[in-house]
Amino acid sequence: MKVVILGAGQVGGSLSANLSSNGYDVTVIDSNDEKLSDLDSRLDLRTVSGHASHPITLKRAGCDSDTILLALTNNDEVNIVSCQIAKETFAVKKTICRLSDSSYLNSFESFQDSIDIPISPEKDITDHLSQLIRHPGTNQIETFADGKVKLIAVKASKKGKLVGKELRNINDDMPNVETYVPVIYRKNKPIKPSGSTIIKENDELYFVTSAENIDLVVNEVQEDHSQHSRIFIVGGGKIGFNLAKDLESSFNVKLVERDKTRCKFLSEELERSIVLHGSGSDEDLLSSENIDQTDVFCALTNDDEANIMSSFLAKKLGAKKTMILVNNISYMDIIPKRFIDNVIAPYRLTISLVMQDLREADFAQDVLLKMHSGAEAVEGVVHSNPFTSNFIGKPVFELPIPEEASIGAIVRDDKIMMPADDLMLNIDDHLIVFFTDKKAISEIENYFKEV
Repeated sequence: MKVVILGAGQVGGSLSANLSSNGYDVTVIDSNDEKLSDLDSRLDLRTVSGHASHPITLKRAGCDSDTILLALTNNDEVNIVSCQIAKETFAVKKTICRLSDSSYLNSFESFQDSIDIPISPEKDITDHLSQLIRHPGTNQIETFADGKVKLIAVKASKKGKLVGKELRNINDDMPNVETYVPVIYRKNKPIKPSGSTIIKENDELYFVTSAENIDLVVNEVQEDHSQHSRIFIVGGGKIGFNLAKDLESSFNVKLVERDKTRCKFLSEELERSIVLHGSGSDEDLLSSENIDQTDVFCALTNDDEANIMSSFLAKKLGAKKTMILVNNISYMDIIPKRFIDNVIAPYRLTISLVMQDLREADFAQDVLLKMHSGAEAVEGVVHSNPFTSNFIGKPVFELPIPEEASIGAIVRDDKIMMPADDLMLNIDDHLIVFFTDKKAISEIENYFKEV
């Protein structure tokens, strides 16, 4: 499959690495020759230097009717124009367009002739942060089946009810709650658990459950959490502003922004949030605003180093929990976990948004869970074809899947069902499958292909 990526920044660069390693024919366009040279030296792909929305540049990149165009620059207008030219001049097969400004998303009907799939990483990041804040104790929350199913990651604490017991005991504690654990990470290594698996402190469990059961499941492996009430946000950009707007009706929100003009805008647009002019790494400011009483400190600026350092300071001064945005993938493994509780990587969410629309199989959702280990989860729709014909009407567990995969849930006619020996496979079932290694996805893609 031929893919042309516009933008060689963190998002475009990370995605080009992911696609080229999976056999896609990738071309990257950017006006920064240094970034292109770096990609060219590390990856099996083509690079084209030039302006992303210029017809000559798109022609040099080989855009044609077999091309999928990914417009991922930081400029919405460049992305929109690029998709228009790619469709009208080169008749590309599909356009996927990154749109940061919600006003463009709200007026999408104006662009639907030239943009096939709009994606908004900023909106997804905001939603992700909001869910983590609303559900204390979770490290990750991913959504499937139009919001009906949640895949949540929780680290087991010493006082958790299930710690030191067999996994099957969860049914005794919560007899009326449907949940399933497809994988446990112990010392960063995946384990496919059985009912007799003993849960240990610091195990990271991935639970599949319905949205309303998240907090009940978390309380099984962690001591009871009180709900958060005080939120401190550093960075009044699109993400910081939208998060404050989302939370201010339910939480006490303070937002710090360095730019005075932006502060004026924020104070006019936000109704209940307290807007402060200053720096997130100003110790006097943090102390004067009672950072030691803060439940969640969110560092959401575009500067990775500033986010890391302000979170270190906030923890030192007594903030209970810290969350940060990090764009630079090289920082992911060196950030001390005792200072920063949650690291949100925008490029991970963007890769997930794009991959579900690139695969040939019928995947309603595709979520990259762990960048370095390659853990991934997909929601695939079962179709009648030569690969499934012998298994329709038979137990789901008889469907051959690789060792690296676990079926976490089945959604049928809006009903969520956990894997069981007597659960039969039907056409149009939505299977939510967890992979400890994304390379194994190709082994089951055929089950989700339409003839």
